[in-house]
Order: sequence, then structure tokens, then C-alpha cells
Amino acid sequence: MQSKNIQLATLGGGCFWCTEAVFQEVKGVEKVVSGYAGGNVPGHPTYREICSGLTGHAEVIQLTFDANEISYVDLLTIFMTTHDPTTLNRQGADRGTQYRSVIYYHNNEQKELAEVVLKEMDPYFEDSIVTELTELPKFFEAEKEHQNYYRDNETQGYCSFVITPKLAKLRSLHADKLKK
Repeated sequence: MQSKNIQLATLGGGCFWCTEAVFQEVKGVEKVVSGYAGGNVPGHPTYREICSGLTGHAEVIQLTFDANEISYVDLLTIFMTTHDPTTLNRQGADRGTQYRSVIYYHNNEQKELAEVVLKEMDPYFEDSIVTELTELPKFFEAEKEHQNYYRDNETQGYCSFVITPKLAKLRSLHADKLKK
């Protein structure tokens, strides 16, 4: 039996409830934590502060994954195809810098792989990709009520109208990458 190759990935693709739900279904992803990163205010930010748009933080998820089961490139491909990487500071009706598309890399290998993925995927979009690529400054875990949000609130309006269609797209485009 092959030993695990546990790594972290930190991604922001709009509301973290959406990206969390997507990656909870991906094989090789062992844990998904919703949180905040990239801001410029002291201390641990709160959801209320993030929603003000004044902290500089983005809503992100941090994935713990086994690179022997799924590659970082595959994770980025799923990420880029389950949100709109061409809209600046917006995903659908969610607007503000906290909803920006961003890849926070943990090491130089992730940076180089992300640069390749961004370059290779750009021609597939009508508009240019605006996803930021930057080193992870610090990750702050979001409050408990934001963890496992879709699983706990599946029938809530936002979940039904925004997250469920993203999951349908994931299942259609990446069926071979999903947990059984």
C-alpha cells in the first residue's frame, strides 16, 4: 500500500460555501476548511468584518489532499471550471474584493504549476482570466457556522440556487475525479 502524500491548497473562488461544497466531493481531498486570507488588518477577522469589504481578505478554502490520489493540477482545473475566473471581485450576485478569484500557493512548485494552469486555461474563456496568484500570507479559519455549510443547509435558498448548480457542473465535467 502506497503511503499518503498529504499537501495543502488554498483557493478563493467567490463565496467559500460554494468552493467548500465542490471540493468536499473530490476524491483525494481529505479535509476542506472555510476561511479568510490575504487581508491587511490585525488579528483574526470575523465574517462580519470580511463582508464589509474593508479588510482586504478573501473568502477562501484550505484543502488537505493526498497528492497520490489527486494532483494539484487536477485540483486547479476543477477550481477554474467551477467558478468564473474572469470576473474581478465578483461571482454571480456576490460582489466585493472578498469574492475575488485567487490561488494562494504554499511553495514554489505550486506557484509554477498554477502559472502553467492559468496560461493553458486562458484561451478556453471568452474573457481573460483575472485570478490572482500569490503566496499564502496567513490563513484564518472561519467561524464554525461557515464550515460544512452546504451539507448543513442544503435546502436553504442560496444553497439551492447557487451551490447546487455548481455541484451539477462539477459532476458533469469531472465525474472521474469524484468520491465514490
